[in-house]
Amino acid sequence: MKNSVEQDERIAKMTFASVYPHYIIKIEKKGRTREELQEVISWLTGFDIREIEALIASKATFEEIFSQAKVPSSASLITGVICGYRVEDILNPLTQKVRYLDKLVDELAKGRKMEKIIRKDVGRS
Repeated sequence: MKNSVEQDERIAKMTFASVYPHYIIKIEKKGRTREELQEVISWLTGFDIREIEALIASKATFEEIFSQAKVPSSASLITGVICGYRVEDILNPLTQKVRYLDKLVDELAKGRKMEKIIRKDVGRS
């Protein structure tokens, strides 16, 4: 399944602030915490909590966020299906990163252990 150009553009222009409350509702409904969500977001983006809050307040788009993010190389270890797409098969790099985030939030909500959600680079200490 391939994303359309229109869908990729829509995702790029979507604000993180518009999605973040849905992430919170999803994970809290399953007994997870905002701190765990922030840890997952921080791991994927390299932003600390103050930076995440500033991005939400400024209504930054996913395009703006991921142009500044320091996504770890181990993010490529994120696999599986989210929103009907295999994340490892998504061709648009930005859309793939956004879907990585969706997948991590989904794993958090499903009760996966944090050590499994936050993938570690092989060969790193």
